[in-house]
Amino acid sequence: MTAQHFDSRAAPNYADTRTTREWPDRLQAVWAPRVLSIVRVVTGLIFMEHGTQKWLGFPPLGKAAPQFLSMSGFGGILELVGGCLLVLGLFTRPVAFLLSGEMAIAYWSSHAPRGFFPVLNGGDAAILYCFIFLYLAFAGGGPWSLDRAVRGKR
Repeated sequence: MTAQHFDSRAAPNYADTRTTREWPDRLQAVWAPRVLSIVRVVTGLIFMEHGTQKWLGFPPLGKAAPQFLSMSGFGGILELVGGCLLVLGLFTRPVAFLLSGEMAIAYWSSHAPRGFFPVLNGGDAAILYCFIFLYLAFAGGGPWSLDRAVRGKR
């Protein structure tokens, strides 16, 4: 017998680069769309909480509800309705695009005047929401959405 018979590195499938490259690709193909749906649902739930706080008083904020036509009041409606639609995955692309714009306006009109650094002006969440919503506007709602159920699998 030669040394190759006892050397595991000489086995036919040792470090088979084809197999080691396919595994992450398969993992990504299976889980990336699912994680997109999970990110959409969690983002929608947290965003909707801002609207429930403004309009339904939950969780308690200690303030009266804003006037309907004020910037805060209109933003609260968008947060409540838009967050709900995102959780359901209904009209995901246009809703996410609208909410991305809302968060950009919120940052530049409310947070940026308070200072340059987002962590100091309280605008870090607005920036994150803006870009997550912009991503959802292009990526869609994922496989676990009403958009996908209504339009069917493509």
